[in-house]
Amino acid sequence: MSVTRDAGRPQVWLDTLGDWSWPGTTPGASEMLPPSWIPTRPPGVEAVAGSAAAVAARQRRGAWRILLGVLLSAIAALATGIAVEGPARLERLAGLRSNPAPAPARFAAGPPPPPLPTLVSQSTDAAGSSIDSATYSSPELGRNGLFYVYLPPGFSTSTRRYPVLYLLPGNSQPAEAFLQIGVQGALDRLISSHRIAPMIAVMIHGGPGANNWHNVGRAHYENYVLEVQQLVDRMLPTIAARPARAIAGDSMGGYGAMNIALGNPFRFGVVESWLGFFNGLSSKLRADRGVFEQLGMRAYIYGAQDDTIADPSENAPFAAELRASGVTAHSAIVPGEHSLQTVEAHLTSMLAYAGRALASEVAAAQAGAARGATAPAAKLAAAGRPARAHAHS
Repeated sequence: MSVTRDAGRPQVWLDTLGDWSWPGTTPGASEMLPPSWIPTRPPGVEAVAGSAAAVAARQRRGAWRILLGVLLSAIAALATGIAVEGPARLERLAGLRSNPAPAPARFAAGPPPPPLPTLVSQSTDAAGSSIDSATYSSPELGRNGLFYVYLPPGFSTSTRRYPVLYLLPGNSQPAEAFLQIGVQGALDRLISSHRIAPMIAVMIHGGPGANNWHNVGRAHYENYVLEVQQLVDRMLPTIAARPARAIAGDSMGGYGAMNIALGNPFRFGVVESWLGFFNGLSSKLRADRGVFEQLGMRAYIYGAQDDTIADPSENAPFAAELRASGVTAHSAIVPGEHSLQTVEAHLTSMLAYAGRALASEVAAAQAGAARGATAPAAKLAAAGRPARAHAHS
């Protein structure tokens, strides 16, 4: 895969997706033969000889052989089921899913991801953080996709890996709306005061109208968000694992963030909704309750006191639903109307929660990896090593 990059900043951390093959292209199974201890023809009548102890020993050996045959058959059946159904089979056996998993997103089984776009520098502020942008041909949108990236102070000389906050704007808002209300300055101040650890923020440009960040017609907005997440993990030194990813948005973007986080429970460890709504999300929450009970998630729901578009009275009940499903969830009603000005007034608190929640999720996963407790934690530990190779998740 050819990659265009800024020669002044090493930013390509994965050039290929590795070797793989389509399911069903492996050689066919060899002929199944009976175990060697089964005779190929009926034995002849043998004279009874030997002591009673010898006869009993032969009977015990025969019983063990029968038991071994049954066990081997069961293992073969299980292996066949896993080969056909993949990870979903293991999830159901482990109790993570009570129902078969839905079909994977189209991009996961479709064409390879788009080539890596070039990050173009837009600005650098006095604190040393920078804003870059990237435009690329998105297979999921069927047109160009666009996102802006906040890179924290010291990024260009650092060897560390960073957690990432993805931001989705509201109805017909551009991605630059987050810059206009001061995301860059707020993150600078939070990082310089050590209230949060350095992080990357990705502001994704959406489409016109009330698409709610759904897959609509030929424009697959939900898949597009996941497409951008994959690109960012390949372009930048991220901690490429669930506990180190947060997603948030305002208004329609708040709904989109919650919808995408609940619909893709292995992608994000933190979610925030800023003046959003939750229509139809209870069913998604119930469908993956087992995942959240096992892996957890952190969520914060903000509502505006005088909001006449997204009813703030729905926030506390939905937060309670989240908690009942294993999510660490909070809600708050803040003064203001349904507007970016309300978000701007409380932006520092909103970003502070995301930063602290990411730090907690990463620390918990690393502690679990140190104990050898969980596969997701081990994957995070591998992704967090300084070596320039990441574990894609």
